Amino acid sequence: MSLDLTSERGVAVEAQQQFDWKDLAGLPYSKLDADAFSRVRVILMNGVESEALRFSHLLARASDPGLRRTLALVRRAEQHQQTLVNWLNPADQSPLETTIGYEQVAIEVTAHLAKHEPDPYLAQVYRFGLLEDFDHLYRYAALLDRLEGKDANNLLQGYTDVRPGRPTRDHHRHPDEDLARPYDRRSAHPLSKLNALTLVAGEYQTHDFYMHVGPLYADPIARQLYAEIASVEEQHVTQYESLADPAETWLERWLLHEATEVWNYWSCAQDETDTRLKAIFERFLDYELGHLAAAREAFERLEARDPFLVIPRALPDPIKFEGHRDFVRETLAREEDLRRDGTGFVPSAREPERSRALRSRLNAQGSPSEAVARGWAWRPGTELVAEPAALH
Repeated sequence: MSLDLTSERGVAVEAQQQFDWKDLAGLPYSKLDADAFSRVRVILMNGVESEALRFSHLLARASDPGLRRTLALVRRAEQHQQTLVNWLNPADQSPLETTIGYEQVAIEVTAHLAKHEPDPYLAQVYRFGLLEDFDHLYRYAALLDRLEGKDANNLLQGYTDVRPGRPTRDHHRHPDEDLARPYDRRSAHPLSKLNALTLVAGEYQTHDFYMHVGPLYADPIARQLYAEIASVEEQHVTQYESLADPAETWLERWLLHEATEVWNYWSCAQDETDTRLKAIFERFLDYELGHLAAAREAFERLEARDPFLVIPRALPDPIKFEGHRDFVRETLAREEDLRRDGTGFVPSAREPERSRALRSRLNAQGSPSEAVARGWAWRPGTELVAEPAALH
């Protein structure tokens, strides 16, 4: 089943301003009773909405008064949608537990996109970032045990492994190694464009969340760990946003942002098992179709082109929210040793000296990601101490 974007126009933007405060700050999901992928979908959609708002503000600054009004109407609805989605996170879910959820999003969504990406180079970029987020989960799971005495698997529910990936201490590299080769807007598969924007949205909100909560901790290792991984997430944002063709016009990008929101809400609605959350995703799918219709009208008016030269007439298959343990394990075994050299990938022995020098300076007084997991290994049921040599 697909979704035909040529005939679906959703709810008109003017009719979407129907929220009140109780609606926006409604009942959250249950931290322990909800399926882990309900949390994943809520976090993902908060990131997608956040990226839509950020982009809309930038576009408005370069737009005429007529387009600014349309963007303001759409943006008000988007902000309320983000509020309602983000407020689904429960108050008894600590920032560190939410962090575990963020990393599960990064692993499972990236794994799905990497498996289905039609461009081999883009798929390689996604697998590279995946192995870094996989290690972040391991380090934060150790911190969750250290600070709160909790088992990360109570949140992950066995869908995602808790084990070392490419060590976080090795993720720090020269900015020249963060840029990737962009796709060609004229020939790229529509799925490639939606994949890249989805990852920009997810990684951007992860970076911002870590920058917000990291300074709130008193524990010195926690403060340093959030600072270290936030730095890597900034690298990931740079990596994924550089995949977009710089020749895309601003209005092409608005179309792609709205199509990405439609695709993500449609995907969430397909898989969600909680009937209340499913109804929210379906409601916002209709709203996003209305936003896409507004973007199409603006594109036709201002660029006098067919919007379906930019976005697909029918959406690609939805994102499947499921565990990818075997795929991640196989990728880890095959590609852990890869490093970046410019826009390419090389064995660690051939990594440029500029990245080695930068990393050596950052890790000069030790690596917080190594310190937090030293002597720690996750085992089913509880935490156990293992010899560090057994971890790698």
